[in-house]
Amino acid sequence: MKLILLLALISLTSALQAAEFEVQLEDGRRAWSSSELLKHPQARDIEISDDVSYQRSMRYRAVPLCVLLEGVTPGDHLQAVALDGFAAELPAAILLASEGAKAWLAIEDPQHPWPPLAKGKSSAGPFYLVWTDPAASQIGPEQWPFQVARIRQLAPVEQRFPALLPATDAGADVQAGFAAYQKNCMACHRLNGAGDAEFGPDLNIPHNPTEYFTGDFLRQYIRDPQSLRRWPQGRMPGFSERTIDNTELEQLIGYLQHMAQRKITF
Repeated sequence: MKLILLLALISLTSALQAAEFEVQLEDGRRAWSSSELLKHPQARDIEISDDVSYQRSMRYRAVPLCVLLEGVTPGDHLQAVALDGFAAELPAAILLASEGAKAWLAIEDPQHPWPPLAKGKSSAGPFYLVWTDPAASQIGPEQWPFQVARIRQLAPVEQRFPALLPATDAGADVQAGFAAYQKNCMACHRLNGAGDAEFGPDLNIPHNPTEYFTGDFLRQYIRDPQSLRRWPQGRMPGFSERTIDNTELEQLIGYLQHMAQRKITF
């Protein structure tokens, strides 16, 4: 038994040491191993007082993400891709900001592995995008991708996925709802088959949630999914009023209602 545990520990340590974080930009690819990042000259220990994934205070060895994004400008668009297919769309401006919320790449140390996210699950490592002072820039929970494999530079969502666009004559609230969808939903879901996420179901094909949730049930589901559908494997987080206020929630639902009339047939 001791030998088995020792071999498992050696295997885990080797895997973490071999882990690689990649940045794909228009001018080329860069990559760092866990050991290189842990020794990075700007690596430091940070404390995250309200960690989104662990739901408690956590300490990490981390590197300011901006130092790994040399050549990126605030007007660029980036996407953080996780090992499970989660794909967070991120305007470069928030990752490069010197004021307000600050983005960090936390690196799991093979000698001191992070705890599992839940019983029977792995940790948030080997790489995890975390924030200090997230409220200062209204950073949402979908902008905390864990098990990140790479960050890549892409064209804006509007250019890559026209199937997500509201009608040109859609009102300001629908346009605001589209922005809320990009920030809070697109990391897990596709809509009209459009998007890079491979995590959750499509939100328009074959049916839009506004078509099968009646009354206030959709609002309740977004706020607290387990209050309507309780199952151990449920992975959708709840979105509190601190994350999506009531006005933004109505705008998001308005966008979904609008897109229910703009289904694309495959």
